[in-house]
Amino acid sequence: MDMTQQDLNRQAVQDAISRMKDQPGALLPILHGIQDSIGHIPEDAVPVIADALNLSRAEVHGVITFYHYFRQTPPGRHTVQICQAESCQAMGSEKLTEHAKQHLGIDFHETTGDQEFSLEPVFCLGNCACSPAVMIDDNVYGRVTPDRLEQLLNNARKASQ
Repeated sequence: MDMTQQDLNRQAVQDAISRMKDQPGALLPILHGIQDSIGHIPEDAVPVIADALNLSRAEVHGVITFYHYFRQTPPGRHTVQICQAESCQAMGSEKLTEHAKQHLGIDFHETTGDQEFSLEPVFCLGNCACSPAVMIDDNVYGRVTPDRLEQLLNNARKASQ
């Protein structure tokens, strides 16, 4: 019998809870474990986590929504992170960010309607000498202009077809 995606997600939630529930401060490691495994924290995981840690659903939900790192919806096929740190800001990342938002038609922490791209802020990619920096999936790019960003996005879209 094949497992559905929902079954796989439930299993990932249970696995993360089983591995980490006895650690002090287990909530954050569990949330990271779930997101690392399936890419987001499904809404139906909140009561399961709350019950396992003897927390309220509101407490678990509050932590998920407080930290922008945690996603509540599945990410796009490609994650685009634009550095927002001071060096990149000084070299135009704010203008690049606005261009990306307009070009993709989404804001930070959102995914395009075709599920191709998710846009996220990041605070330093360690590429300050080549600001502004962008990371698409696991690849870091420096001195990114709006035109170069569009080229990189087009390349990523073509690679996933």
